[in-house]
Amino acid sequence: MSWDEFWIILVSCGATMLICRVAPLFLLKGRQLPERVILALNLIPPAAFAALVANDILSPGMFAQGIWPAGAIIVASLIVVIVAIKSRSLLWCAVAGVVSYAILLLF
Repeated sequence: MSWDEFWIILVSCGATMLICRVAPLFLLKGRQLPERVILALNLIPPAAFAALVANDILSPGMFAQGIWPAGAIIVASLIVVIVAIKSRSLLWCAVAGVVSYAILLLF
């Protein structure tokens, strides 16, 4: 690839990213979105976080070392979900996850 081709690709990718990120801000400035759209947009951060967590918990080779190491991760995740529902605190979820995973690995 030549430098000319590289700069064409770089500038076009940069312009596309800028347009996709800035254009909605200018188009929606001063407008009130419908309630259902706001509700749907509020679901994006938890869905992205869940996808990141699920990617770490569930992997194709998770049962390669045996059932218990993979089961310990899943059980610790369920404990974190219960703590999250009860406390709604990220700090307590992190503490519960680390402690439960450490205890489960002792067995």
